[in-house]
Amino acid sequence: MRALTEQLYVDEVEAADDGLADLLDENAFANIPLPGTSMRQPTANPNATAGPTGPSPAMRPMTQSGRPITGMIRLNTQSTQGKSVENALKTARTSTAARPVTTSTGRFMRLGTASMLSSPDGPFIQVARLNFQKYAKSQALARPLFEHLFYHVNDIGSALQLARLANEATENKDWYWLVQLGKCYHRLGMFRDAEKNYLSALDIQPMVDIYLYISKVYTRLDQPLLAISKLTDGLTKFPQEPFLVQAMARIYEGLNDTINCMNQYRHVLKLDNTNVEAIACIAANYFYTDQPEISLKFYRRLLQIGCVNSAIFTNIGLCCFYSQQFDMVIACFLKALSCANEDIERSDIWFNIGEIALYTTEVNLAIQCFRLALVYNNDHAEAYNNLGLVELQRNNTDIGRAYLQTAQSLAPHMFEPQYNYAKSMHQQGDLQSSFRAIKSSLELYKNHADSKQIFDELTKMFAEL
Repeated sequence: MRALTEQLYVDEVEAADDGLADLLDENAFANIPLPGTSMRQPTANPNATAGPTGPSPAMRPMTQSGRPITGMIRLNTQSTQGKSVENALKTARTSTAARPVTTSTGRFMRLGTASMLSSPDGPFIQVARLNFQKYAKSQALARPLFEHLFYHVNDIGSALQLARLANEATENKDWYWLVQLGKCYHRLGMFRDAEKNYLSALDIQPMVDIYLYISKVYTRLDQPLLAISKLTDGLTKFPQEPFLVQAMARIYEGLNDTINCMNQYRHVLKLDNTNVEAIACIAANYFYTDQPEISLKFYRRLLQIGCVNSAIFTNIGLCCFYSQQFDMVIACFLKALSCANEDIERSDIWFNIGEIALYTTEVNLAIQCFRLALVYNNDHAEAYNNLGLVELQRNNTDIGRAYLQTAQSLAPHMFEPQYNYAKSMHQQGDLQSSFRAIKSSLELYKNHADSKQIFDELTKMFAEL
C-alpha cells in the first residue's frame, strides 16, 4: 500500500487548483469587503482608491483577476481564469485543454484514474469489502490504509469513514487522525469542519503542516487576514521555518500588497538562501521596477543552484537587453529555444524576441516573431495586440482592428487592447465605439493618463452635440 501511495502522492498544501465551478461557491465571504481584506473581490485591486498600493498594469503584466504575475508558476496560479465568475465567463477559452473546466474535486477524480493503470487485473484492494471497524483498531494498518484510500484510490468517502473510526478508537487524542479528518473535509468542501479538526490537532501537537493546512482553509474561505494571523502564531513557535513565511508571502501577493510580499520573500531567503520561489519572485519584482541589473544577479543565482529551463534563459536575455549587455542577448534566447519543451514556452520566447525587435526598430522581424508566437499558441493575446499596433502604424487599419478585437476577446483583463482599439476608432471618427472601448480600459486601469485624456475629449464632444 505504501509503494502504490508513493506513486500518486500529492502535497495537500500545494494542491489548490480551483476550477470554474468553485467560483460559484459562496462560502461566507462578504459581498462588499473592506479594501485589502479579500482575495476575490475587486477591492483588492491596486486600482481601487483605498486598496493597497500595487504595481502599475502598464509596467507589469496582470492576471485576469487583476493581480501582478508572480515570478513562479504554482498549482494555484496555473489556472487561466480569473478569481471571479464574470472574468471567467468573459474569457473565450478558460483552459488550454479540450476538457471543460471542472471543480477541484473533478480534477482529483481524474488523477485517481491513474491508479487503474497500475493494476490492469483489478484494484489492489477491494474497498467495498473492507471492514473499517476492524482495521481502525490497529494503528499499524489504519495509517497506510488511509493514505492508500486517500491518494491512490481517491475514495474520499471511505477514507473519511476510516479516519472517523480510528479517531474514535484513539478518543480524539491522536493529532494524526484529526489532521486526516480535516484533509478529508477540505477535499469535500466542508471547510468549517476542517477548521475545527485542524484547531483540535493544534491543541494536541503544534506542527508546521497543520498551520499551513489551516491557513489554506482560511484562504479558501476568503479570510486572508485570519490566515496571516494563524501563520504568525506558527512563526512564534517555529521562528526558523521558511514554509510559514513563504505562505504569508503568497497571501500578501494575492492581496496585491507587493511591499509586504517582497519583505516576506527576503525573510525566506534569510532562512533558506536556495529557495527557488523566493529568488524568482524577487527577481521578477526588481525587473518590473526598472532594476534589471539586480534582477540579473538573482536569475544567475537560479542557474547556479541548478534551475536550468527556458524561462530562466528568457528572463536573463531580457535583463541583459534592458541593462544594455547586448552581447549576451542572442545567446540567451537561442539557449531558451533549445531548452523549451512545450509550444506555450516557445510562443512566449518568440513573443519576447519580437518585443526586442520592436525596440530595435526591426519591424519586419518583429512581425515574423509575433506570428511564430501565434503558430505555437493561437491564444497569445499579447502577440495579437502587438500585431494590431504594428498594422495600424503601417496604415492597415482593418487588419489592425481585427487583431486588437481578437486580443480583447482572449484577454478581457488587459487594458492595452481596449486602449489601442479606442485610440484607433477615435482617430477614424467612430466616437461611439471609441467611447465604449475607453470606458472598458478605464475600468481595468483607472489611473491610465492617456485613457483619461481620450475619455475627457469624447465626453466634451458628446456634451457639445
